[in-house]
Amino acid sequence: MDLSAYRELWKTHGVVALLASALVARMPVLATMVPLSFLAKDAAGNFGWAGVVAGAYSIGTAVASVVWSRMADRRGARKVVIGTGMAWGLWMAVLALLPYSWYRLLPLAAAMAGVFVAPVTSALRANWPRIVSGPRLRAVYSMDATAQELLFVFGPMLGAIMVSFASPRAGLLTCAVTAAAAIWWFGLNQQPAVPHDETTGPRPTAWQLIFHSHRTPILLAWACLVMGFASMSLGMVAVADEHGNRLIAGILETVAAVGSVTGGVINGALPGGRTSAVWRRMLALSALVTVCIFVTSSVVALAVAMFATGCMIAPTVAALYERVGALTPTSAHTEIFGWTQSGGMVGSAIGAAVAGAVVEAGGVRYAWVLTAGLAVLATLSLLRVPPHRPAETSAVEGATVAA
Repeated sequence: MDLSAYRELWKTHGVVALLASALVARMPVLATMVPLSFLAKDAAGNFGWAGVVAGAYSIGTAVASVVWSRMADRRGARKVVIGTGMAWGLWMAVLALLPYSWYRLLPLAAAMAGVFVAPVTSALRANWPRIVSGPRLRAVYSMDATAQELLFVFGPMLGAIMVSFASPRAGLLTCAVTAAAAIWWFGLNQQPAVPHDETTGPRPTAWQLIFHSHRTPILLAWACLVMGFASMSLGMVAVADEHGNRLIAGILETVAAVGSVTGGVINGALPGGRTSAVWRRMLALSALVTVCIFVTSSVVALAVAMFATGCMIAPTVAALYERVGALTPTSAHTEIFGWTQSGGMVGSAIGAAVAGAVVEAGGVRYAWVLTAGLAVLATLSLLRVPPHRPAETSAVEGATVAA
């Protein structure tokens, strides 16, 4: 391994502040789902209503994510991020202060809060090519993917802690205030977008952006991958239920996350001197997931297999980030990452629903059968995506593909 890429990133102006502010900004947004679910349950008296409220929030986010990302490319990310972040904080405060007797309004308020989720993730990934290039770009995408794993582990945990030691209302208010301050900080760290050069052609429409010989396969692969993640998560819950100990699900999730963090750190430290095809990483992930199918009867064996699988998650996600960024015109970077986020949310919802039916019909191991099948489909869709070549920069590739 070569740690010089990380040392160079540390010294590069703007990288640390941008990544730190993005992490702090995204943490309370992820933490809200636990207190929001408990608030809905306390108000309505059942978890069914909590599912309705959470679904309304997710739909609002999926619908508006692309709109805000596209606007950020055209009007500047700073104003869009800060404006939506402040609005999101206000709607979270409304949710927290809504009387329990008005619980029927919770889905509407949750949907409005979802609409104003700030495009922090897409704006962050659009910023990287403006700050770094070459091997450092691959390293920073690995750092991004690794940090995302940490967020998914600690975000919900913080939400659960706030609910346990305070209340759902206090948890939502804390998230609202913290996110508003952190998103403001993140907004101030935005790098100026590269002006669109009309000589290279008109700015791509949403249709042109999505339906492209290289970007479409990447978006399809991303949707399959996220569906697979949802299926694996449900599979871990099913394993825990089968063994009569719910703690097992949390342990398996943590083991997979630790593996992903390990793989992400190693991936960012690799020299990167060879041509790298993203389908190879997806194929390796498919093979490791397939191993999990045969060890679901043993929690220890499954934990080992999940750690190994996790080691390929962050590197594969990072490669997808790098490819979609490199193969998209600079003027549409935020929007394309917005489409990946929306596609991921839809894929997660579909994956969880399908996995539930599959596990109910066939048994626990079929959650990983579904994940492996989706990973193979993702691999096939990526076969014709151009590989990353060390000598190329994202800007050059983007200009070439756009032309």
